[in-house]
Amino acid sequence: MTSETFPASINTVGELRASGHVQRDVRDEIRSNLLSALRDGRDPWEGIVGFESTVVPQLERALIAGHDVVLLGERGQGKTRLLRTLVNLLDEWTPVVAGSELDEHPYEPILPETLRRAADLGDDLPVQWRHRSERYSEKLATPDTSVADLVGDIDPMKVAQGRSLGDPETIHFGLIPRAHRGLIVINELPDLSERIQVSMLNVMEERDIQVRGYSLRLPLDVLVLASANPEDYTNRGRIITPLKDRFGAEIRTHYPLELVDEVDVIEQEADLVASVPEFLIEILARFTRYLREHPSIDQRSGVSARFSIAGAETVAAAALHRAAITGEEPAVARPVDLESVIEVLRGKVEFESGEEGREREILEYLLRKATADAVRANLGGTDMGALVTLLESGDGVRTGDRIPAAEVIAAFDDDPAVTELLEQLAAKLDLDEAEYASALEFALEGLFLARRIGKEPDERGRTVYRVDPEDLADR
Repeated sequence: MTSETFPASINTVGELRASGHVQRDVRDEIRSNLLSALRDGRDPWEGIVGFESTVVPQLERALIAGHDVVLLGERGQGKTRLLRTLVNLLDEWTPVVAGSELDEHPYEPILPETLRRAADLGDDLPVQWRHRSERYSEKLATPDTSVADLVGDIDPMKVAQGRSLGDPETIHFGLIPRAHRGLIVINELPDLSERIQVSMLNVMEERDIQVRGYSLRLPLDVLVLASANPEDYTNRGRIITPLKDRFGAEIRTHYPLELVDEVDVIEQEADLVASVPEFLIEILARFTRYLREHPSIDQRSGVSARFSIAGAETVAAAALHRAAITGEEPAVARPVDLESVIEVLRGKVEFESGEEGREREILEYLLRKATADAVRANLGGTDMGALVTLLESGDGVRTGDRIPAAEVIAAFDDDPAVTELLEQLAAKLDLDEAEYASALEFALEGLFLARRIGKEPDERGRTVYRVDPEDLADR
């Protein structure tokens, strides 16, 4: 019998023993399945980007050692996403005692009621099967979390049914006992009050629970995982020393170290409602990285990956908004749509004290810097003199959040030199025809940032690229 196929024919503990099933605890399951994946060259961390040579090897060693783990890192570094992938290292199906409150293994019942049933029924004890997705529990730690939430408390309904207060069967189990034979993840662990953290000490070390002085001791089989923000760890809250000591591994996470990883995270996570050329994604990735380095930004708070993801989604939404108004098809984002990122997302960035009133100025500067870098990286060495020459003899090129792509293209009147340049841009940027206007705007913005052309708003609020912007007011 393998763990990869649902064993529908096995319905009693006798049939389970006859099948040759071998009981493994959670740590053994994870260790064995992780080692098998590594030997076979399979990636057990699907969807995790940027941690391949840093966080993942540390986590793998911790899991092989059978340690409980706490991940420390600023917001938006993928801590919860990483912890959620661990469920894939469990056996796909596992047997449990049918009707068990804690999903006990048929070979090892631990509750008084289940022990009685096992003694009475013997090999006829009924068995059910749980998928690994049902063996994962997650709790966001909040200051109002109680011991009853995590560990358990007396259930007044069971007392009302006639049981005495001293009866262990009057306990209503909390999240941690109910994660028996599975994973329990506590996000933002320092937000738990110290009194509540103390209630976890027995679970972490002795692997049992104590509720209101009951003598009930349950040998729990559970892997405890947690996440924490270092800023919360040192200020708003902290992990108490005895609990911290019980985690076998404390692993620091980080934001993507390479630009390509930042881009991959955006492309993987963003839900885009319109086409967004990759060079725009790259600009957002560079913008986010500059925010994480700038002294005016509160780096203790960090700049979440959600900022760049939301930025890409906002740019796509701006493109679809324009398409709905102008009727252009398909909806394709252009550099002009980047302006909406600052308007919508400025509240997602924490500034240092003393920067009041300069927030927009700082964001606009860093966005221009990111755009200039993207132009150099993608269009470096491209002769864009044809655009400058055309602008010298014309009225300029107008663009804006309500100007369709066809109008931007039409401004060049099928100039052969510009057409040839456009083909070069499309080849360099790997664009299709629907994205030509976006490429032209990208090139124009690059020329403006290189101070080869001017850029100003006209009387209708549209953006005008011209060689001689000083004459714009006289037109």
